[in-house]
Formats: sequence, structure tokens, C-alpha cells
Amino acid sequence: MTQSPTPLHWKLVIDAADPHAQADFWAATLGYEVEDNSVLIERLLGFGAVPPEITVESHGHKAWRDLVAVRHPEDPYDKESGTGLGRRLLFQRVPEPKTVKNRLHIDVHTKPGQRESEIARLTGLGAAVLREVKEPGGEWVLMTDPEGNEFCVH
Repeated sequence: MTQSPTPLHWKLVIDAADPHAQADFWAATLGYEVEDNSVLIERLLGFGAVPPEITVESHGHKAWRDLVAVRHPEDPYDKESGTGLGRRLLFQRVPEPKTVKNRLHIDVHTKPGQRESEIARLTGLGAAVLREVKEPGGEWVLMTDPEGNEFCVH
């Protein structure tokens, strides 16, 4: 008898030119929280384990310069590191810009009758509408986040 594998913990990692701006956009979009890793960072700085130049000030506390995550506010997290243990998106700085269509994207589902107001809210946060899609299987709006990553609003 084959045993089922133990479910794996995962996160979605998104390349970014400005991880902190992307994290702020997606936290506002999804109602998530930007993770606060300052306790861990301050501890590592105090031990001399990491150099100060790999950190920045963000939201009034120390943060990693080149990566930041957002997490669902109801999911558990490690209080010593600030790292989410559930649904989360991690944004990491990369040197190259986005050049082609995403192979993986996020779908945002609105409440019935709320799609247009949600699109207006997201546009106000820096998203852009690419096109409206109407197919036999459904309707949605294809949008891009501030760095051009595609996502759909249903």
C-alpha cells in the first residue's frame, strides 16, 4: 500500500525590482500583513551575523533590503522571526526586469457585484487593466501589478 506524502509547507515567490513596494501593493490588494522580521534582524545584527547594509528601514522597523513577505492575517507565524507559517507571498529583488507573460499568476476573487469597485480600488493602488475577458466559462479582468505582473480579478 502506497502511503500519501505529508503535505508540504509552501510560499509563492515573486521576483521584483522593488520588493517592499510590491509587498505593500499585494498586502493592500489581498488584505494581508507585511511580515515584521525585525526581532530576528536585530538579533542577527547584534551577534554580528549579518552586515547592516543588507537591511533597510520599512514601516518603522528593520527589514531585509532584498526580500519581504506578506501573510494572511489569520494564519500562524513564528513570533521569533516574524515568518508566516501559512498563506504567504515572498518578494525577492532580482536585477533583471520582467520581460514576458507570467507562467503563474494570482486570481483575486471578489464578492458578487463587487468586481468593478475592486478594480477601481486596485487601479488606485497602482494596478492597470490590460483587458476584460468574456468566455463561456466565465468573465474576469486581466490586470497588472505595479511591476507588470499579470493577475486576474474575478
